[in-house]
Amino acid sequence: MNTSALTPVRPDESDINTAVEALPQVKNYLAEHADSIVRVVVADDPAETLVVPRRAVELLAQVLAHMAAGQGVSVVPAHAELTTQQAAELLNVSRPFLISLLDAGEIDYRKVGKHRRIKAQSLMAYMARDDQERRQAADELTRLNQEMGLL
Repeated sequence: MNTSALTPVRPDESDINTAVEALPQVKNYLAEHADSIVRVVVADDPAETLVVPRRAVELLAQVLAHMAAGQGVSVVPAHAELTTQQAAELLNVSRPFLISLLDAGEIDYRKVGKHRRIKAQSLMAYMARDDQERRQAADELTRLNQEMGLL
């Protein structure tokens, strides 16, 4: 896989402002239209029309939301295999910590020679589980605080 695909696009102030303006328009379009394809007119010229799958526009909305928040964005194909370093960077953890997760069976991987390769899909599944566990822990803490009258 091309390593530049993992390099996040970091929005500058102009990108953030443009994303903030574009996001509501894209979301409104998706909410009002159920078409499986979307036609995008480029630069007010109907002859310059792009035809793209709806799922690509939905992905664009997610990218715009992250950019509007000033966050860097990477697009990684689900079937891509990552090195331990690439996976650690996506999780924002150290490589040794990632390896401990692999060894504990938290994330699926395979070995190529003596090197580990992690499917992006497995990494995303781990991230979703971890996010869910964090939300549940935060909800439990909030509930306990409310019961104790601290909130």
